[in-house]
Amino acid sequence: MTALLRLQVAAQGFPFDDVVRTRLVLESAVVEALAAHPAAQTADAHAVLDAMDAEGLAPAEFLALDAQFHLALADASDNVVIAAMMAGLRTAIETYVQAGAAKIPDWDAVADRLRAEHRDIVAAVEAGEGTRAATLVTSHIAGYYAHLAATPAAPADKN
Repeated sequence: MTALLRLQVAAQGFPFDDVVRTRLVLESAVVEALAAHPAAQTADAHAVLDAMDAEGLAPAEFLALDAQFHLALADASDNVVIAAMMAGLRTAIETYVQAGAAKIPDWDAVADRLRAEHRDIVAAVEAGEGTRAATLVTSHIAGYYAHLAATPAAPADKN
């Protein structure tokens, strides 16, 4: 527990690009491992996906569920080290994701895309398609951050 808390505190100061690259490595390994075991437990991921379908979710609520989804996959991998690392990085990930979402003018379209990508990832895992699942999760994570990078900052409120 002490190590996890230290990682959470340290994660606040990690460079954004390092956090993204770490996510790509960890999460692609997670979905590949899950896909290799047909009995992988994806029920928690499905429950989070269903919650993400609720109407009227604010971006912050949606993104909290998004983080839960990714943690549910890590937990399902039965690799306690990866699950702990993902949990430890969660604060850093949420900080970057939430800050970026605030500048996305077409949030509903982005949320729809993220929902579809999540469902595609789980479907690939459940079909035993590890390479496809890894490709999908990599595209999902990299695509969101690329979208953030390409979105100009929202104008400051003049009121």
